[in-house]
Amino acid sequence: MNSSSPRTDRNLFDRISSISGRAISWMTLCMVVVTAIIVVMRYVFDAGSIWLQELVIWMHAAVFMVGAAYTLLHEEHVRVDIFYRKMSPRGQALVDLLGVTIFLLPLCGFLAFKSYDFAAASWSIHEVSREPGGLPYPAIPAMKSIVILMPVAVALQGISLMLRSLAALRNK
Repeated sequence: MNSSSPRTDRNLFDRISSISGRAISWMTLCMVVVTAIIVVMRYVFDAGSIWLQELVIWMHAAVFMVGAAYTLLHEEHVRVDIFYRKMSPRGQALVDLLGVTIFLLPLCGFLAFKSYDFAAASWSIHEVSREPGGLPYPAIPAMKSIVILMPVAVALQGISLMLRSLAALRNK
């Protein structure tokens, strides 16, 4: 991701996305270390750890979900830009504005709404891993709560993009 992007840290939402993205990127190092520990435990000591294996899976999910807003901030998200890259800055701003308004914000609202019950149910039943020796409470509910965090963070970054797009459209 391009940390020298001219669009970074322009407002509070950008700063939140930038800080959370850089912070969660360290989790990839943690994933490598934990995976190495799992491999050493398995092949050197002939021992396994279900909770460590589950932890790697959840860390992987967290990196993608928490990093989504950072990715949008740096415009590294997947985009079919056959026409977009050839457009003027004003045209790009219009496409960004429409994309955020029509697609991104409604989708984020839907995901946040639907994921609330998913996470709330996990907290209410004190959910633990289904696997013997898996992650204990409150690990599973806490990680499921990240599913709510992701659309909220992406929506905030989308609002930032929308505000920049509106400003670009006003500047003729």
